Amino acid sequence: MEPPLLPLLGVALVLLCSAGLTRSLTITSVDQSMFEKAQGEKVTLPCTFELSAEDEGPLDIEWVLIPADNQKKEQIIIMYAVDRVYNHYYAGLTGRMQFTNLDPKSGDGSLDILNLKASDTGTYQCKVKKAPGVQSKKIQLTVLVKPARTKCSIEGSQEIGKDVTLKCVSQEGSPLLSYDWRRVSGTQNLPATSVLNKNTGELLLKNASREYSGTYSCVATNRVGTDECSVELNVTPPVNTAGIIAGAIIGTLLGLSVLCSIIFCFCKKHREKKYEKEVHHDIREDVPPPKSRSSTARSYIGSNRSSLGSMSPSNMEGYTKTPYSQVPSEDFERAPTQTPAFAPSKYDIAHKIGDITVV
Repeated sequence: MEPPLLPLLGVALVLLCSAGLTRSLTITSVDQSMFEKAQGEKVTLPCTFELSAEDEGPLDIEWVLIPADNQKKEQIIIMYAVDRVYNHYYAGLTGRMQFTNLDPKSGDGSLDILNLKASDTGTYQCKVKKAPGVQSKKIQLTVLVKPARTKCSIEGSQEIGKDVTLKCVSQEGSPLLSYDWRRVSGTQNLPATSVLNKNTGELLLKNASREYSGTYSCVATNRVGTDECSVELNVTPPVNTAGIIAGAIIGTLLGLSVLCSIIFCFCKKHREKKYEKEVHHDIREDVPPPKSRSSTARSYIGSNRSSLGSMSPSNMEGYTKTPYSQVPSEDFERAPTQTPAFAPSKYDIAHKIGDITVV
């Protein structure tokens, strides 16, 4: 016997009514939950919602940052409550975040983050509350750094037949970085003997020839951007090493000869100066210093005067005449026209003995 249809339809209607009565707010932006952006760019984290008639409580919208470490608490970064925005909770995003819609209660609680930084990478959660309804949505944001400050260089001898390595390195850039080399001048194709490592950015050119000369460009790439540098390769014939060595030896010998000549001249000049000083010193030691002629003559005459002044007429016998010419000519010399003037003696007595007059 088949069950009656009316009771089943009644049960279905009751369930549908019950479902309608318990219907609450829903978040409608469910399309994208992961974002990758470059440093310095802007991102909009979507969070749109719909309210139901049964949601009668105050509307609250919160954006929180969920730390990678589960031991740490969630950090509120911005909140809308009681028709007001509060955005002073998280210093790391102060001045760089805002609600996309100036009136979030209209159903759009999306968040804009400006001038992204690598430190902004993390999991963000949007929470919408209006009692009795509560809904949330998580979004993963990854901020990548574009390749920058890429430098190209050449390692190895740029001679024919040698192996040359072109290197390319970006000083900045989030992994994974990929490097690619291309030839700018002449043919665009790389030499047939070249070996490229895209992970390290090295391009090995084996057995280089003149045809390898030209400009090469390297492009560094990651998921958010590119950067480029270039280098000039000039392959030349081998250098004449023997000629360079011979020239270096000749130059060294010439330099040594010039240095020896300078040292010899200096030593010779030094010896000449030393000899002149020694000769001058010997002359001074061999010849006594000249005496004062006037003082010598005065002392000689004074001594004779004192000895003669003490003589009396009685003891002058046998005194021999002392010629005046015995005074050394080198000690006492007068011009012929000059007469020596002596101060008068305190003894004003004159004795004449023979041809000698004593005062």
